Amino acid sequence: MKKIVMFFFIFIGFMKITAQSEIEMINKTLMDYIEGTANGEPERLKNAFQENFNLYYVKNDSLASIQGKKYISNFKEGKKNNRIGKIISIDYENDAASAKIEVIMPDRDRIAVDYLLLLKVNGTWKIIHKTFTSRN
Repeated sequence: MKKIVMFFFIFIGFMKITAQSEIEMINKTLMDYIEGTANGEPERLKNAFQENFNLYYVKNDSLASIQGKKYISNFKEGKKNNRIGKIISIDYENDAASAKIEVIMPDRDRIAVDYLLLLKVNGTWKIIHKTFTSRN
């Protein structure tokens, strides 16, 4: 019985460490996105996003999209942007995750709300989809 109880606690400890590790890896990907856009670091954005991702949003009550490569090209190396990002939530199961991010843009008097989908491929979390809206 003692062996079963000890195995149970070791297993629970391992699961907790694994979950914490996954959240940390997802968090790193999200911070590459947040800090890459704020600090003008396109390479961090390329690390955060899957190569062929797209962004979707509503414009004039219709669906609009931007190719991910075009989005990343808007951020120039070393050109800082007045953006303050914050991770609101992360949810994951196995190799799939979702996240909600708020980005305060004081120059535009706007707060962007991003919903991101991520997948873990070859041990690395990548943002594969971004949709966003904003509020004042």
